[in-house]
Amino acid sequence: MSPRDLAESPDATALLADYRAGRSDPVAAVEAHLARIERLEPELNAFSARAEDALEQARAARDRWAGGAPAGPLDGVPVIVKDNLVSAGLPAAWGNAELGRRVPEHDELPVAALRAAGAIVLGKGNTPEFAVEGYTANMTYGVTRNPVDPALTPGGSSGGVVAAVAAGMAVAGLGTDGGGSIRRPAGYTGLWGLKPGIGTVRRGGGLPQVLLDFETVGPITRSARDLSLFHAVLSGRTRRAPGGPLRILAVPVIGDAPCDAGIRAAFAATVERLRGLGHAVQEGALPLDLGPLNEVWSQMAEIGLAHLAWRDPPVLEAAAEKYRDMAKRGAEVSAVTLYEALTRVFALREAVRGLWGVDAVLMPTAAAPPWPAAEVFPARIDGAEVGPRGHAVYTGWVNAAGLPGLAFPAGPDGGLPVGMQLVGDAGGEEMLLSVAEALDAAPGA
Repeated sequence: MSPRDLAESPDATALLADYRAGRSDPVAAVEAHLARIERLEPELNAFSARAEDALEQARAARDRWAGGAPAGPLDGVPVIVKDNLVSAGLPAAWGNAELGRRVPEHDELPVAALRAAGAIVLGKGNTPEFAVEGYTANMTYGVTRNPVDPALTPGGSSGGVVAAVAAGMAVAGLGTDGGGSIRRPAGYTGLWGLKPGIGTVRRGGGLPQVLLDFETVGPITRSARDLSLFHAVLSGRTRRAPGGPLRILAVPVIGDAPCDAGIRAAFAATVERLRGLGHAVQEGALPLDLGPLNEVWSQMAEIGLAHLAWRDPPVLEAAAEKYRDMAKRGAEVSAVTLYEALTRVFALREAVRGLWGVDAVLMPTAAAPPWPAAEVFPARIDGAEVGPRGHAVYTGWVNAAGLPGLAFPAGPDGGLPVGMQLVGDAGGEEMLLSVAEALDAAPGA
């Protein structure tokens, strides 16, 4: 597939219009998606579990449409849910063998919101164990691959979801983002993704939180208008942002961290696109020192895994050695060290209050293009050696700050998708969605 092949599959908005006009129905849509899964899943490995009742769900939705009483704004739309979110009747394996043997009987709140709106859950999207990696593979379900080039990763940790949506095996998906796990994979597959700010999408009834409130739940879609549709369902907010030009700080690089030349070129083109839409875009540096924050993110993941090991020992006993070691290190962290880490997070949240007098910050979603599917991270970027988070320098601060971030496609580089993100102030989701819809509707988008 190429990024432009995504246009061959309808988005949710178009599919719902077909339902209303009688040109299609949920059974036909689900059958088409199941056929595509049968054809593409053996190579892509996007699903960790599939719903046996998908057609039963579709027939019920078809009957509701035939009776003129759809259940809600997503009735009959086939979706995929990330495998760290609890969905009734399907394991919430989180990439872990022990959790994969457990089948919950309830939906956690965001999944319940989708079902109440009529969405049809086709299955669960593969994720690295405990969703703390930037690629998608685990010992239980294997390696997930990028539909644009199956030799490459779709990123992580929402890799299964983006692979399914990009390949047309689901219309949209539900992901989580604790350090960039919606935004970077969306960028690697030519999709749209929203990481809501803290508290925007309610959570409850789910798995333990390894990354505390850094992780939020958001939609992954084929279009900006679908992102708005799903966000309204998940957040319960239907307000629209006022139009008008925005003040945007454009940040192409973070300090001396390397960024791929093709991504930098796509960034420059995106700046001009935004200026063409009337926005005032000023290039500059991010007014934050992210060095201390990078240490905090790793610490929080280790502490979170230590808590999980204490709360549910069989889960960590079944985990890969890497995560058992992380849990051991987390258990050794002192209360003073934890308090200092939290103090840094609170200081960051205070520092970003008001977003430095601008309306949004523009950055790439990642510093590197997708890399070989079974490799944990790219070892070199733009000729420079980097560590495990070298590709992820643009995203984690947004999670720690609790701000909303929206990923959007910025055109292919050498045939591979490139993603950009807009970061807004607290409560700015609708403003970001308004800009995204304008970008998506602009000529040449």
